Amino acid sequence: MKKLKIWQILFLLLLVAATARILTKGPSFQNKSGKIFGTYYNITYQHAEELTQHIESVLQAVDNSLSTFNKKSIITAVNENRDTPLDSMFLRVFVISQHISQLTDGAFDITVAPLVNAWGFGYKNGLPTDSATIRQLLQYTGYNKLSYDGEKIVKQHPETQLDCSAVAKGYACDQVARMLERKGCRNFMVEIGGEIVTKGTNNKGNEWVIGINKPIEGIANGELQERLHLSGKSMATSGNYRNYRYENGKKVSHTIDPRTGYPVEHSLLSATVIADDCATADALATAFMVMGVDKAMQFCNNNCVDAFFIYSDSTGNLTTCESQGLGNYRR
Repeated sequence: MKKLKIWQILFLLLLVAATARILTKGPSFQNKSGKIFGTYYNITYQHAEELTQHIESVLQAVDNSLSTFNKKSIITAVNENRDTPLDSMFLRVFVISQHISQLTDGAFDITVAPLVNAWGFGYKNGLPTDSATIRQLLQYTGYNKLSYDGEKIVKQHPETQLDCSAVAKGYACDQVARMLERKGCRNFMVEIGGEIVTKGTNNKGNEWVIGINKPIEGIANGELQERLHLSGKSMATSGNYRNYRYENGKKVSHTIDPRTGYPVEHSLLSATVIADDCATADALATAFMVMGVDKAMQFCNNNCVDAFFIYSDSTGNLTTCESQGLGNYRR
């Protein structure tokens, strides 16, 4: 048998080592970006196959179920009091929403739609926001004025309208994440309009590093206030510093308190929640923006919720506070 030369042996050893490294590292990371629900999504995942068609299919299914801007969606049919079969997505979001509403004493409420529309932030044109109009609309709002009888959503008032925009993006993240898991993905990050689900590690083998923006008006991608390290967790952020308008010279927040019918007026600018699922994180972040920082912190302490708050202090400076467990996500 012909003996191999030293350089040939070294070459073979290097080839074996490189092959082993590639096999250990696994498939390359892929990225899919696009637009859905009036916002943008960005999905990074490690898989041997390109999963764009599956991602788009999941997102379209959520849109067909929960988008108030989709005239053929299930939620549109419910809002128009038309008989329509309720799919599992709609029912799951309805159950989550009612649960969070009960936990937060109505600070989160998917029946807030008529009020959001009236103030000009919803899917219909605004109405006069005088006290008489608000009192009338409050007759139709309230999560306790809805129920599910096993077949359909039952409303106490036909005028009651649903808007799941404060939970649907988070739920869509959860649905995409579940699809990726079914496909065998062990490492991914799903982000839709700032709501995020993470699993495993990034392409460098580290936990996913997620930034929280400083709440500065008019800046879409500004300076970061905080960086958190996540793996196997979901995160959602709600804020008042981007979506607002002025009425009679006064700034009007897009966050409407479902219990009063009026935009919130307090110092909380941004609420970030970490949870096991993104739908819950999304809904709680919205509820906290309604509550304000003090009541939101009290809720976190009483319910073991991890959250990070940015608010304006008495001098107008940005100040932060956080739940006890948030330090677990810093490195």
